[in-house]
Amino acid sequence: MTQAPTPTADTVRRLARTLLKDGAGDGGAASAGPPVRPVTEGPAPVTWWVGPRHVLRLAPDPGVSARRRREPRLRDLVRPHVPVALPAGVAQAEWAPGLLCTLDTRLPGATAEEHTVSAVGETDLAGLLTGLREVPARQAETLGAPRVSPRSLAALRGAAADAAERLAAADEFDPFRLNRLTPPAAVQLAAQPGTAVLVHHALTGGHLLVGADGRVRGVLGWDAAVVGDPAEDIAGLAIAVGAPAAVRAATLAGYGARPCLRGLWLARCDTLIHLAGALTGRTATAPALLRTRLRRAWEPIMLERVTDLRAADAADETP
Repeated sequence: MTQAPTPTADTVRRLARTLLKDGAGDGGAASAGPPVRPVTEGPAPVTWWVGPRHVLRLAPDPGVSARRRREPRLRDLVRPHVPVALPAGVAQAEWAPGLLCTLDTRLPGATAEEHTVSAVGETDLAGLLTGLREVPARQAETLGAPRVSPRSLAALRGAAADAAERLAAADEFDPFRLNRLTPPAAVQLAAQPGTAVLVHHALTGGHLLVGADGRVRGVLGWDAAVVGDPAEDIAGLAIAVGAPAAVRAATLAGYGARPCLRGLWLARCDTLIHLAGALTGRTATAPALLRTRLRRAWEPIMLERVTDLRAADAADETP
Protein backbone atom coordinates (compact mmCIF):
# COMPACT_ATOMS: atom_id res chain seq x y z
CA MET A 1 0.00 0.00 0.00
CA THR A 2 1.29 3.47 -0.90
CA GLN A 3 2.01 5.55 2.17
CA ALA A 4 -0.14 8.66 2.48
CA PRO A 5 1.77 11.94 2.18
CA THR A 6 2.12 14.11 5.26
CA PRO A 7 -0.55 16.85 5.11
CA THR A 8 0.67 20.41 5.56
CA ALA A 9 -1.10 23.72 6.03
CA ASP A 10 -0.33 24.59 2.40
CA THR A 11 -1.86 21.31 1.23
CA VAL A 12 -5.00 21.92 3.26
CA ARG A 13 -5.23 25.56 2.18
CA ARG A 14 -5.07 24.60 -1.50
CA LEU A 15 -7.72 21.91 -1.01
CA ALA A 16 -9.98 24.26 0.91
CA ARG A 17 -9.60 26.97 -1.71
CA THR A 18 -10.64 24.52 -4.42
CA LEU A 19 -13.54 23.01 -2.48
CA LEU A 20 -14.85 26.41 -1.39
CA LYS A 21 -14.34 27.95 -4.83
CA ASP A 22 -11.42 30.19 -3.88
CA GLY A 23 -12.54 30.69 -0.30
CA ALA A 24 -15.79 32.48 -1.14
CA GLY A 25 -17.97 32.96 1.91
CA ASP A 26 -15.50 31.60 4.47
CA GLY A 27 -13.47 34.60 5.47
CA GLY A 28 -10.45 33.95 3.23
CA ALA A 29 -9.05 36.07 0.45
CA ALA A 30 -9.46 34.49 -2.96
CA SER A 31 -5.73 34.46 -3.55
CA ALA A 32 -4.62 33.07 -0.19
CA GLY A 33 -7.59 30.88 0.68
CA PRO A 34 -9.30 30.62 4.08
CA PRO A 35 -7.26 30.34 7.28
CA VAL A 36 -6.61 26.74 8.32
CA ARG A 37 -5.31 25.07 11.47
CA PRO A 38 -5.23 21.48 12.74
CA VAL A 39 -7.95 20.44 15.16
CA THR A 40 -5.43 18.52 17.27
CA GLU A 41 -1.68 18.74 17.49
CA GLY A 42 0.44 15.97 16.05
CA PRO A 43 3.06 15.16 13.43
CA ALA A 44 0.49 14.45 10.68
CA PRO A 45 -2.91 15.98 11.54
CA VAL A 46 -5.77 14.73 9.36
CA THR A 47 -8.58 16.98 10.63
CA TRP A 48 -8.40 20.75 10.10
CA TRP A 49 -10.50 23.80 10.85
CA VAL A 50 -11.14 25.77 7.67
CA GLY A 51 -12.17 29.31 8.51
CA PRO A 52 -14.91 29.66 11.13
CA ARG A 53 -17.54 27.45 9.51
CA HIS A 54 -15.98 24.32 8.02
CA VAL A 55 -13.96 21.21 8.85
CA LEU A 56 -11.73 19.36 6.39
CA ARG A 57 -10.95 15.69 7.06
CA LEU A 58 -8.25 13.81 5.19
CA ALA A 59 -8.73 10.04 4.98
CA PRO A 60 -5.42 8.35 5.87
CA ASP A 61 -6.10 5.11 3.99
CA PRO A 62 -8.48 3.62 1.37
CA GLY A 63 -10.63 1.91 4.02
CA VAL A 64 -11.44 5.22 5.71
CA SER A 65 -12.02 6.75 2.28
CA ALA A 66 -14.66 4.10 1.49
CA ARG A 67 -16.46 4.68 4.78
CA ARG A 68 -16.49 8.46 4.31
CA ARG A 69 -17.91 8.21 0.81
CA ARG A 70 -21.05 6.66 2.26
CA GLU A 71 -21.13 8.85 5.39
CA PRO A 72 -23.16 11.79 3.93
CA ARG A 73 -25.93 9.42 2.81
CA LEU A 74 -26.06 7.77 6.23
CA ARG A 75 -26.19 11.14 7.98
CA ASP A 76 -29.09 12.19 5.78
CA LEU A 77 -30.90 8.96 6.69
CA VAL A 78 -30.33 9.48 10.42
CA ARG A 79 -30.95 13.24 10.59
CA PRO A 80 -34.80 13.19 10.71
CA HIS A 81 -34.79 10.67 13.57
CA VAL A 82 -32.47 12.31 16.11
CA PRO A 83 -32.80 15.52 18.18
CA VAL A 84 -29.18 16.61 17.78
CA ALA A 85 -27.37 18.23 14.87
CA LEU A 86 -25.25 16.28 12.38
CA PRO A 87 -22.67 17.85 10.06
CA ALA A 88 -23.70 18.57 6.50
CA GLY A 89 -21.39 17.63 3.66
CA VAL A 90 -20.14 20.51 1.53
CA ALA A 91 -17.75 18.82 -0.91
CA GLN A 92 -15.54 15.78 -1.48
CA ALA A 93 -12.37 15.26 -3.50
CA GLU A 94 -9.19 13.20 -3.49
CA TRP A 95 -6.29 14.81 -1.65
CA ALA A 96 -3.91 12.02 -2.71
CA PRO A 97 -4.38 9.08 -5.11
CA GLY A 98 -7.20 6.94 -3.73
CA LEU A 99 -7.54 9.03 -0.56
CA LEU A 100 -10.68 11.09 0.05
CA CYS A 101 -10.97 14.47 1.71
CA THR A 102 -14.34 15.71 2.93
CA LEU A 103 -15.37 19.26 3.71
CA ASP A 104 -18.23 19.49 6.24
CA THR A 105 -20.03 22.24 8.07
CA ARG A 106 -18.68 22.97 11.55
CA LEU A 107 -21.11 22.45 14.43
CA PRO A 108 -21.13 24.61 17.58
CA GLY A 109 -20.07 23.34 20.97
CA ALA A 110 -17.02 21.77 22.58
CA THR A 111 -16.35 18.07 22.98
CA ALA A 112 -17.58 15.99 25.90
CA GLU A 113 -13.93 15.82 26.96
CA GLU A 114 -14.19 19.58 27.69
CA HIS A 115 -17.81 20.07 28.83
CA THR A 116 -19.86 17.90 31.18
CA VAL A 117 -23.21 16.63 29.93
CA SER A 118 -26.06 17.91 32.13
CA ALA A 119 -29.22 16.09 33.18
CA VAL A 120 -31.03 17.71 30.26
CA GLY A 121 -28.15 16.67 28.03
CA GLU A 122 -28.83 13.08 29.07
CA THR A 123 -32.29 13.43 27.52
CA ASP A 124 -30.54 14.49 24.30
CA LEU A 125 -28.49 11.28 24.46
CA ALA A 126 -31.68 9.31 25.10
CA GLY A 127 -33.20 10.90 22.02
CA LEU A 128 -30.11 9.92 20.03
CA LEU A 129 -30.38 6.27 21.10
CA THR A 130 -34.14 6.27 20.48
CA GLY A 131 -33.69 7.78 17.03
CA LEU A 132 -31.03 5.28 16.00
CA ARG A 133 -33.41 2.46 16.89
CA GLU A 134 -36.03 4.03 14.61
CA VAL A 135 -33.75 4.27 11.56
CA PRO A 136 -34.70 1.51 9.07
CA ALA A 137 -31.81 -0.92 9.43
CA ARG A 138 -32.33 -2.45 6.00
CA GLN A 139 -32.14 0.97 4.39
CA ALA A 140 -28.94 1.72 6.28
CA GLU A 141 -27.44 -1.52 4.96
CA THR A 142 -28.45 -0.53 1.45
CA LEU A 143 -26.49 2.69 1.89
CA GLY A 144 -23.41 0.71 2.90
CA ALA A 145 -23.58 0.28 6.69
CA PRO A 146 -22.23 -3.24 7.32
CA ARG A 147 -24.03 -5.69 9.58
CA VAL A 148 -21.74 -6.65 12.46
CA SER A 149 -22.24 -9.61 14.80
CA PRO A 150 -22.33 -8.92 18.55
CA ARG A 151 -19.08 -9.40 20.44
CA SER A 152 -18.72 -12.21 22.93
CA LEU A 153 -18.70 -10.63 26.38
CA ALA A 154 -17.38 -13.89 27.84
CA ALA A 155 -14.34 -13.81 25.54
CA LEU A 156 -13.86 -10.10 26.16
CA ARG A 157 -13.92 -10.71 29.91
CA GLY A 158 -11.08 -13.21 29.54
CA ALA A 159 -8.96 -10.66 27.68
CA ALA A 160 -9.88 -8.00 30.25
CA ALA A 161 -8.82 -10.29 33.10
CA ASP A 162 -5.35 -10.61 31.56
CA ALA A 163 -5.20 -6.84 31.08
CA ALA A 164 -6.30 -6.25 34.68
CA GLU A 165 -3.42 -8.39 35.96
CA ARG A 166 -0.93 -6.38 33.90
CA LEU A 167 -2.44 -3.14 35.20
CA ALA A 168 -2.27 -4.46 38.76
CA ALA A 169 1.45 -5.11 38.31
CA ALA A 170 1.80 -1.45 37.27
CA ASP A 171 -0.31 -0.34 40.27
CA GLU A 172 -3.02 0.98 37.91
CA PHE A 173 -6.05 -1.18 38.77
CA ASP A 174 -7.39 -3.61 41.38
CA PRO A 175 -8.15 -6.78 39.39
CA PHE A 176 -10.65 -7.99 42.00
CA ARG A 177 -13.06 -5.34 40.73
CA LEU A 178 -13.54 -7.40 37.58
CA ASN A 179 -14.87 -10.30 39.69
CA ARG A 180 -18.18 -8.45 39.85
CA LEU A 181 -18.72 -9.75 36.32
CA THR A 182 -18.65 -13.50 36.90
CA PRO A 183 -18.17 -15.85 33.91
CA PRO A 184 -21.80 -17.07 34.16
CA ALA A 185 -23.03 -13.48 34.23
CA ALA A 186 -20.96 -12.68 31.13
CA VAL A 187 -22.74 -15.55 29.35
CA GLN A 188 -26.13 -14.33 30.61
CA LEU A 189 -25.41 -10.87 29.21
CA ALA A 190 -24.95 -12.13 25.66
CA ALA A 191 -26.76 -10.06 23.03
CA GLN A 192 -30.30 -11.24 22.35
CA PRO A 193 -31.33 -12.32 18.83
CA GLY A 194 -33.27 -9.84 16.73
CA THR A 195 -32.04 -6.71 18.53
CA ALA A 196 -29.76 -5.26 15.83
CA VAL A 197 -30.24 -1.55 15.11
CA LEU A 198 -28.21 1.17 13.44
CA VAL A 199 -25.30 1.81 15.81
CA HIS A 200 -23.07 4.90 15.71
CA HIS A 201 -20.23 2.67 16.96
CA ALA A 202 -17.87 5.54 17.83
CA LEU A 203 -19.61 7.58 20.54
CA THR A 204 -16.36 8.88 22.01
CA GLY A 205 -16.13 12.12 23.95
CA GLY A 206 -14.51 13.70 20.92
CA HIS A 207 -17.56 12.93 18.77
CA LEU A 208 -20.11 14.43 21.18
CA LEU A 209 -20.44 18.22 20.96
CA VAL A 210 -21.70 19.76 24.20
CA GLY A 211 -22.75 23.33 24.88
CA ALA A 212 -21.77 25.36 27.93
CA ASP A 213 -25.21 24.51 29.36
CA GLY A 214 -24.49 20.78 29.17
CA ARG A 215 -26.87 20.11 26.28
CA VAL A 216 -25.66 17.79 23.52
CA ARG A 217 -25.58 19.98 20.42
CA GLY A 218 -24.22 17.61 17.80
CA VAL A 219 -22.71 14.22 17.02
CA LEU A 220 -19.74 13.64 14.71
CA GLY A 221 -18.00 10.53 13.36
CA TRP A 222 -20.75 8.77 11.42
CA ASP A 223 -18.39 6.96 9.05
CA ALA A 224 -18.06 4.15 11.65
CA ALA A 225 -21.82 3.42 11.75
CA VAL A 226 -22.89 -0.24 11.48
CA VAL A 227 -26.03 -2.31 11.93
CA GLY A 228 -25.44 -4.30 15.08
CA ASP A 229 -25.56 -4.47 18.86
CA PRO A 230 -27.11 -1.36 20.51
CA ALA A 231 -25.11 -2.11 23.67
CA GLU A 232 -22.03 -0.88 21.79
CA ASP A 233 -23.41 2.67 21.81
CA ILE A 234 -24.29 2.37 25.50
CA ALA A 235 -20.70 1.27 26.06
CA GLY A 236 -19.42 4.24 24.07
CA LEU A 237 -21.46 6.63 26.19
CA ALA A 238 -20.21 5.01 29.42
CA ILE A 239 -16.66 5.77 28.31
CA ALA A 240 -17.51 9.25 27.02
CA VAL A 241 -19.79 10.65 29.74
CA GLY A 242 -19.61 8.12 32.58
CA ALA A 243 -21.48 4.92 33.40
CA PRO A 244 -24.35 6.48 35.41
CA ALA A 245 -25.20 9.06 32.73
CA ALA A 246 -24.98 6.43 29.98
CA VAL A 247 -27.29 4.00 31.77
CA ARG A 248 -29.77 6.76 32.63
CA ALA A 249 -29.85 7.84 28.96
CA ALA A 250 -30.28 4.26 27.74
CA THR A 251 -33.06 3.67 30.25
CA LEU A 252 -34.84 6.85 29.10
CA ALA A 253 -34.50 5.51 25.54
CA GLY A 254 -36.42 2.39 26.55
CA TYR A 255 -33.58 -0.09 26.96
CA GLY A 256 -33.95 -2.61 29.77
CA ALA A 257 -31.47 -3.92 32.30
CA ARG A 258 -29.82 -6.50 30.05
CA PRO A 259 -28.56 -4.19 27.26
CA CYS A 260 -27.63 -1.54 29.82
CA LEU A 261 -25.53 -3.97 31.85
CA ARG A 262 -24.08 -5.50 28.71
CA GLY A 263 -23.01 -2.05 27.48
CA LEU A 264 -21.55 -1.21 30.88
CA TRP A 265 -19.36 -4.32 30.95
CA LEU A 266 -18.31 -3.97 27.31
CA ALA A 267 -17.03 -0.51 28.23
CA ARG A 268 -15.27 -1.68 31.38
CA CYS A 269 -13.51 -4.55 29.64
CA ASP A 270 -12.52 -2.35 26.70
CA THR A 271 -11.00 0.32 28.93
CA LEU A 272 -8.88 -2.24 30.76
CA ILE A 273 -7.60 -3.71 27.51
CA HIS A 274 -6.87 -0.32 25.96
CA LEU A 275 -5.00 1.06 28.97
CA ALA A 276 -2.93 -2.10 29.31
CA GLY A 277 -2.10 -1.83 25.61
CA ALA A 278 -1.01 1.79 26.00
CA LEU A 279 1.31 0.96 28.88
CA THR A 280 3.04 -1.67 26.74
CA GLY A 281 3.23 0.52 23.65
CA ARG A 282 0.56 -1.29 21.62
CA THR A 283 -1.91 1.62 21.69
CA ALA A 284 -1.08 5.12 20.49
CA THR A 285 -3.72 6.89 22.59
CA ALA A 286 -2.29 8.85 25.53
CA PRO A 287 -2.43 6.87 28.80
CA ALA A 288 -3.84 9.91 30.64
CA LEU A 289 -6.92 9.93 28.41
CA LEU A 290 -7.31 6.16 28.73
CA ARG A 291 -7.15 6.45 32.53
CA THR A 292 -9.95 9.02 32.39
CA ARG A 293 -12.04 6.73 30.20
CA LEU A 294 -11.44 3.80 32.54
CA ARG A 295 -12.51 5.90 35.53
CA ARG A 296 -15.73 6.93 33.77
CA ALA A 297 -16.63 3.39 32.73
CA TRP A 298 -16.02 2.04 36.23
CA GLU A 299 -18.19 4.60 38.01
CA PRO A 300 -20.75 2.63 40.09
CA ILE A 301 -24.39 2.47 39.05
CA MET A 302 -27.49 1.30 40.92
CA LEU A 303 -28.32 -1.29 38.24
CA GLU A 304 -25.30 -3.51 38.97
CA ARG A 305 -27.15 -6.60 40.06
CA VAL A 306 -26.62 -9.40 37.57
CA THR A 307 -27.40 -12.31 39.87
CA ASP A 308 -30.89 -12.77 38.42
CA LEU A 309 -31.64 -11.56 34.91
CA ARG A 310 -35.08 -13.12 34.62
CA ALA A 311 -36.76 -9.88 35.72
CA ALA A 312 -34.51 -7.98 33.35
CA ASP A 313 -35.60 -10.24 30.49
CA ALA A 314 -39.25 -9.53 31.32
CA ALA A 315 -38.56 -5.79 31.38
CA ASP A 316 -36.78 -5.95 28.02
CA GLU A 317 -39.89 -7.51 26.45
CA THR A 318 -41.92 -4.41 27.33
CA PRO A 319 -42.14 -2.05 24.30
